[in-house]
Amino acid sequence: MQFDVNRDTISQIKQLIADNNDKKLSEMLQELHHADLAEILDAVSFEDAVYIFRLLDSETTAEILTELDDDTREKILSALSPKEIAEEIDELETDDAADIIAELSDEHKEEVISHLEDVEHAKDIVDLLRYDEDTAGGIMGKELIKVYEDWSIFKSVREMRRQAENVDKVFTVYVVDNNEILKGILSLKKMLTTSMKSKVKDIYNNNVISVKVDDPVEEVANIMQKYDLVVLPVVDEMGRLVGRITIDDVVDIIKDEAEKDYQMQAGLTEDVEADDTIFQLVKGRLPWLVLGLIGSLAAVTIMRNFQGIMNNPNLKALFFFTPLIAAVAGNVGVQSSAIVVQGLANGIIRGSVLKRLLKEISISVINGIVLSIIIILFGEVVGYPFIFTFAVSVSLISVIVIASLIGTFVPLILDKNGIDPALATGPFITTSNDIFGILIFFNIARLILHF
Repeated sequence: MQFDVNRDTISQIKQLIADNNDKKLSEMLQELHHADLAEILDAVSFEDAVYIFRLLDSETTAEILTELDDDTREKILSALSPKEIAEEIDELETDDAADIIAELSDEHKEEVISHLEDVEHAKDIVDLLRYDEDTAGGIMGKELIKVYEDWSIFKSVREMRRQAENVDKVFTVYVVDNNEILKGILSLKKMLTTSMKSKVKDIYNNNVISVKVDDPVEEVANIMQKYDLVVLPVVDEMGRLVGRITIDDVVDIIKDEAEKDYQMQAGLTEDVEADDTIFQLVKGRLPWLVLGLIGSLAAVTIMRNFQGIMNNPNLKALFFFTPLIAAVAGNVGVQSSAIVVQGLANGIIRGSVLKRLLKEISISVINGIVLSIIIILFGEVVGYPFIFTFAVSVSLISVIVIASLIGTFVPLILDKNGIDPALATGPFITTSNDIFGILIFFNIARLILHF
């Protein structure tokens, strides 16, 4: 049953800590899931969090560390000695252990690693620390079950039992050769229905999907999503099996990417949280606001060049339509870029760029014609001359086409050059389309209305 961490729960815990009632507090906490415990530690003060942390056993606190907010985990780790941290690390799987150690200073890392009791565990963690965190090697774990292709089923079962002692969850049994090259996977059903004297090489499935240690995490997520995998083996440059990635690691990656893209679309730099300091929040927001201001000043400069029409009673209404043009241009650009960015993230953008652009032009023309008809009808109701609303309508169609092309082309170019295409959404694309929209609007209106 799901536990509800609410205000009353937190108040009760704080009171038990104030009363030094460790027995009742332990009874209350020991039945909770480590994710609920992490939520409690994030909600209480630092002193209370450390108090609770020291009250729980190392197996539980190790799991809590993986669920804590980054700032809370950093504070708690700073209150622990290298030996105490090592005791927590010894309880974790290698991928989670490496993630936590990676957050420590270089000097602190060495001290913690030196206190690890399991030498093999320590070696695996050190090996993982050499990989970039944004690659398959950076998120993989070393815990897995493997058998050699020339082993008998009897020997394989015996060795699997021994290996399983260090693995919390067994997803797949991997088959390797004497050089540790990944050859395939072994079906448990075939093992149970085959003679114990049979060789692994006679029954394993060689149709196995894997990734390399330096493959980006986004590609790993796409592969697991495409093939509905819960675990994915990782090989090195020579094809040797070096680790595995589980679905929970990929879910974290997808969540982090979604949060990053959402913030970029909203005009925020990465890693900005609601509880950050005022300086951090200003730093995250101000650059995009400056960009928007510069874009607006450019639009003001463009409009100044056409301020003469304000003296013409038949033309000054053009200025009333500038917010409409700017808004439509920004919205169309964001729509187009969002679709392309989503397609790139999901790996479904294929084919030539020209074909994609032609498709966007077709969509834009249809949308533009519909919106232009609405404007012409509006003009008839309000009493604008037809030639006036016709000029606005033609301008609007042109603006929509240009905005959709910019919204499509920019993220494709960014992606091709190794830049996150999510940068092309939000304020960046809106500001650029506002400028182009107003420029196109006034110039087309001038050609049609002859001013």
